[in-house]
Parts: sequence; C-alpha cells; structure tokens
Amino acid sequence: MEMFTIQSDIALLPKVEDFVAHLCDEKNVHNYFATISMSVLHAVENAIVHGNASDVGKQVTICCGNCMGGLYFEVRDEGAGFNYRQFDDMPMDEDRGVGLFMMRSLADRVVYSNGGSTVRLEYLIAGIDKAMATERSSVLKRFYAKVRVSV
Repeated sequence: MEMFTIQSDIALLPKVEDFVAHLCDEKNVHNYFATISMSVLHAVENAIVHGNASDVGKQVTICCGNCMGGLYFEVRDEGAGFNYRQFDDMPMDEDRGVGLFMMRSLADRVVYSNGGSTVRLEYLIAGIDKAMATERSSVLKRFYAKVRVSV
C-alpha cells in the first residue's frame, strides 16, 4: 500500500495529481490516469473543503493499493464525516454535488466509512470494457456540455 499525506490546502492538489500519475505509471495503468485522477482529485478536494473545512492544521491522507481485479484509492480527512446516504440521489448542479457525481460516475465502486470521513474509490482495471469506457466518456461530455452552457 502506498500512502501520501497533505495539509488541507487546495493549492496542494497538483501534488496529489503527481502522486496518482506516479502510481498509475508504476502499476502500468497509465491509460486510466484521467478517470482515476479526476475522481481522486474531487474526493481530496471534498475532504479539504468539506471534511476539514480548509483548516491547514488538519491533514488529508490518500492511500492506494491493489484490490480484487484492480486498484483502490482511499481518501481520509480529519473531519466529523457526513451523512453520505442523504446524497445518494441528490441531483448535481454547477454549485453542488460535482465531486460526488464524478466519484460515482468514474469509479467502479464507492464505499464510505468512518462516518463519511473516509471514501474508498475502487477501479476494476481488468473489468473495464469498451461499453463502460464509452459510457464514462458520455457522462463526462454531458457534464462539460452543461458546465459550458451555464457559464
């Protein structure tokens, strides 16, 4: 298992992206980098902003390891957590829910623990077929089309 810890400062997100890129290259899954990094970066941003309330005295820890059929990234903050079940069917708009939407859309499995202060994103690398890749691409195109229209 690989681990990386940052202070709760969104200016450090490029370091998280570098960590993810390094692991994707090391594990020879660099062709999944965009899918993985986008959802992990949203998880880390949520942990910083919502979990730790941007308190630079608190940390966010990102762990990566192998799981059945692929790999996982786990993001843990030092906040009190949140009731993630209330957001299961929440509609996303440009002001809220983007991170949760991206995590659910891009990861094969999203699991919360520790009262919502930890999220585990699993990617079934061997299990992503052409249909799944096409669907994920369509989700991103629809999302960015809405963002461009509303801006």
